Amino acid sequence: MKRRIAQKVLALSLAAAMMTGVAGCGNDGGTAPGADGSSSAAPEESGQGQSSDEGPEDSAGGEDGEKGGEEPAMPEVITDSDGNPIDLGGMEIIVRDWWTPDEETEPANSFEEAKEEYLDWVQATYNFTIKQVAVSIWDSAPEDFVNYATTGGNENYVFVLRQGQELIAAMNAGLMYDLGSLDCLDFTEDKWKDGVNEMFSKGSAVYAMRGITPEGRGGMYFNKRLLEEAGIKPDSIYDLQENMEWTWDKFEEICSQVQADTDNDGVIDRYAMVCVTQDFYPMAVWSNGGEFIGKDENGQYYNRLDSSETIEALNWSLDMIDRFNKVFDSEADWDYGYTAFANGEGVFIPQETFKAGDWEEMTDDFGFVCFPMGPKMKDYTNCYIDNVMAIPACYDAEKAWKIAFAYNLFTDPVPGWEDYNESWKSDYYEKFRDTESVDLTMARMVENGMVTYHTFIPGLDLGADVYWNINKDNTPAQQAETIRNTWAAYLEEANK
Repeated sequence: MKRRIAQKVLALSLAAAMMTGVAGCGNDGGTAPGADGSSSAAPEESGQGQSSDEGPEDSAGGEDGEKGGEEPAMPEVITDSDGNPIDLGGMEIIVRDWWTPDEETEPANSFEEAKEEYLDWVQATYNFTIKQVAVSIWDSAPEDFVNYATTGGNENYVFVLRQGQELIAAMNAGLMYDLGSLDCLDFTEDKWKDGVNEMFSKGSAVYAMRGITPEGRGGMYFNKRLLEEAGIKPDSIYDLQENMEWTWDKFEEICSQVQADTDNDGVIDRYAMVCVTQDFYPMAVWSNGGEFIGKDENGQYYNRLDSSETIEALNWSLDMIDRFNKVFDSEADWDYGYTAFANGEGVFIPQETFKAGDWEEMTDDFGFVCFPMGPKMKDYTNCYIDNVMAIPACYDAEKAWKIAFAYNLFTDPVPGWEDYNESWKSDYYEKFRDTESVDLTMARMVENGMVTYHTFIPGLDLGADVYWNINKDNTPAQQAETIRNTWAAYLEEANK
């Protein structure tokens, strides 16, 4: 199986090596203070391809990006009111995260070479430097941002921040610069498609952005050996997904088929699911077009817990967990389901894509598909819960504009590779056991996702408010009524 992945990575590199592409257009970076704004619209990125066996095609229709050996032209230079390139004055800009090592690496393929050439060009043209590097650690990142945005500093930072209550508190406290006021950012461009700018907006103000490919998040892992023992070909799960037949009903049918007492001792020893319930509930809700908190056209949050889509999904979840999920001891560790899946105790587990890397030592091969589609939906979905980028509000308007201008260029499509959107795949090929998990499932998830708003409401806790209270005796509808007034108070405060 690893050999197939190695072949896929090789195919990706070979396809990339053949790519030369056609000239790209310039980025509309807005206008700097005093600039005439002479620039042209940036090219839009294409949709995510389903396979990396083939290289991107250029706009002239050439195969594998070939176009007579022409080098792609750089974008049209954005100039000031005197006709000179925008000059950022030698600024050193850091996109500050908690995982990127501060070391230079050689480009691994033609795409990375082209990206390096492009970044060298923009930095030389507009007189600045930019790199992404770990400054904080995961635990300290929220506090580091608050401290810096409160006290200020001479550095030129774009902060990478994880979503959660700390981020919302920082936004509500006015610590994040209003990106909507910066005319060098055009949030209608395709690279902002994951909706981060919409999530973190209030009226015309925008407080966070993410100009890179969104991540595929939650889906359904399956154990291939256990499926085969139950008489089901593992690849058939991918076929169901591709044929738009991977539905709640089909999933329930397969669960009924795989769960069994294989040694006839009266005790089930092959469970259909080994999920942690708090992982199952939200994925089921989103897969049916439901939500917990909505946001209307006026930017006001409202309660969606009692919507028909959400209630139907929670009722179905309770039934599936009752019938097919392994019952764990009350003293079990918090990660009981993940360990059980790694040990081959159950066929399915809903979980996010990063878990694939945690199961490197797992003996059985596993696959990965989208969470099955609910009856209220016509396509699969997943919830984008990506890290976001913010500029601290302690910066003045000129400094914030320059940093945003640089970040916009930093995240623009590489000239000649505008139709190429598969560079993110290589890391995932190393984590998953088959290429279908990446080419069929994650490629679909990257293109088709949604955003969620329950994390924006101070005080709201889905575990304590919903998940841990619903059961046969206290239905989701009853719990929605019980918590209604409490959530109304939370929403009233959030909407201020």
